[in-house]
Amino acid sequence: PRRQGRHAYYALAGADVAALLEKLMNFAERTGHRRTRTGPAEPALRHARVCYDHLAGDLGVALFDGLMAKRVLLRRDGEIVLSRKGEDFVADLGVDLAGARSARRALCKDCLDWSVRRSHLAGSLGAALLDQFHALGWARREKDSRALRFTPPGMRGFERMLA
Repeated sequence: PRRQGRHAYYALAGADVAALLEKLMNFAERTGHRRTRTGPAEPALRHARVCYDHLAGDLGVALFDGLMAKRVLLRRDGEIVLSRKGEDFVADLGVDLAGARSARRALCKDCLDWSVRRSHLAGSLGAALLDQFHALGWARREKDSRALRFTPPGMRGFERMLA
């Protein structure tokens, strides 16, 4: 199992197990049992929010997926690492990589997003990226909420960054 805090998460053994579970879910649906939606019900929280000190929600997952697709982040021996290409990428964004590396925690860590059940980026790099999004004026935190609002120019910058 993959442990995160007090939770343990398990992966399916293969496509045949996934097919069996889908059949069971279809059966449950026909008999009146409905799937409950996990995570926050508020759309703003599902879209973008702060998870401890890093970006989560749909945009957090998009960030993680985009950085993996661009090979900024790599998975090595089950761990998430910043590639050499990634070092240039975050420097170009203005992120203080030396500061992130000097933190007393992992630089890169995947964190399971409880609203969509996929990974987003945690660790000191995840925190540094969110700090930079704030510094660039791309995002701001809603008052008395974990929800983040990306400005229209911030959304365009975020999308360009991942393109």
